[in-house]
Amino acid sequence: MNDNCTVYRTMGFLSKKWTLLIILELYRGGDTWKRFSEIKRSMKDITPKILSERLRNLEEEGVIERRVDTATVPIRSEYRLTEMGRELTEVAKGIKTWALKWKINNPVCASQDCIVCVL
Repeated sequence: MNDNCTVYRTMGFLSKKWTLLIILELYRGGDTWKRFSEIKRSMKDITPKILSERLRNLEEEGVIERRVDTATVPIRSEYRLTEMGRELTEVAKGIKTWALKWKINNPVCASQDCIVCVL
């Protein structure tokens, strides 16, 4: 496949471990801002270094936005999905639908909408 292919480049970005899961975690928050520590607490196995790196990449691509509250000590960084990010959650939900239909060892999901997922 040509490395200039749109699918090739997009999958290179999205297939980085944790990327889609971070997007879904921010989606679960609705349109609210989530602090770094809140995201980290919800994603127990991700390291702070990787979370920070993925958040920076997602912000650079315009998938999420970040705001910094310098009025507090320590300074707080908060994140939420942009319109582009919210649209990308539809791709993740499409993957979920496909996986539930075709994968043998996939447990049935408790929620059809990832926004209310408790896992």
